[in-house]
Amino acid sequence: MTKLIIQIPCFNEAESLPGTLIALPRRLPGIDCIEVLVIDDGSHDGTAEVARRFGVHHVVRHRRNRGLAAAFQSGIDAALAAGADIVVNTDADGQYAGEDIAKLVAPIVAHEADLVIGDRGVSENAHFGPFKRRLQRLGSAVVRRLSGTEVTDAVSGFRAISRAAAQRITITTEFSYTTDMLIQAGRKRFKIVSVPVRTNATERPSRLFKSIPQFIVRQLLTMTRAYATYNPLRTFALIGGLVSLIGLAPIVRFLWFWAIGDGNGHVQSLVLGGSLLVLGVLTGLMGLLAELIGANRKLLEATLSHVRKLEDRLAELEPREPAETDRKRRA
Repeated sequence: MTKLIIQIPCFNEAESLPGTLIALPRRLPGIDCIEVLVIDDGSHDGTAEVARRFGVHHVVRHRRNRGLAAAFQSGIDAALAAGADIVVNTDADGQYAGEDIAKLVAPIVAHEADLVIGDRGVSENAHFGPFKRRLQRLGSAVVRRLSGTEVTDAVSGFRAISRAAAQRITITTEFSYTTDMLIQAGRKRFKIVSVPVRTNATERPSRLFKSIPQFIVRQLLTMTRAYATYNPLRTFALIGGLVSLIGLAPIVRFLWFWAIGDGNGHVQSLVLGGSLLVLGVLTGLMGLLAELIGANRKLLEATLSHVRKLEDRLAELEPREPAETDRKRRA
């Protein structure tokens, strides 16, 4: 039996959540069971109560707001524990059309993809302004470069992931899971597919960020951190190489003056250049150390994946609980 769990991270979404829940599909080709999971990320408007009134199968609650990335990871953990074979993530504000969930899960059901991203058609989307379109295209191009993937809408939150792939994903950033997840997926050689999806206009402003500049800065920090985590040697080698290259400039300057017999007054250039060269070498050595730490992280990730698979086997030996559950996480 193939079980699909649709997870919806929420923060004060009591007003918009009912419409999103009503639009979700009840049957899909290749899916035997569909359940809904709501992650209440510290809401104070009764979001969890609304979810239960509308028959949501699972509710995960955070004691305080921990951010979208933490809510997404809590949802993945709960979905895996509930026996999901496929997990679909969608927004509570109704931005994505519920009918398009069928498009997301189809490649996974057909064993043609590990991760499916809903492409909103940013360049032609009528719900995006001209500046947002350019910004989204630029951001997606950067993420494609960093992740080594061909995803056309990198920050789309409308995505589906297979159970095997979800067991290997652990979100480490605090802002948004989208770019971190893609960089991890690219590094781990997941088969990633993009499918066109429709969007609906949303009236309220985003609760993830307060302004476009803040969004840009936080996304850049997230991408830099995620890339450095999974490519430490390349990152530190690049930084160390740039520092060393800068350090060569004052050294060459000193050598020039020394060659023409005027080196006594330019010793400070030699000192500065030598310091920068030493700093560049130390940065490169830090890259080697980070690469060794990265190897240890891979072992930990493999261990975590094996533990999750063992939990699956144990769950098969035990009778499953009824679908109607309320999972409360006091975090």
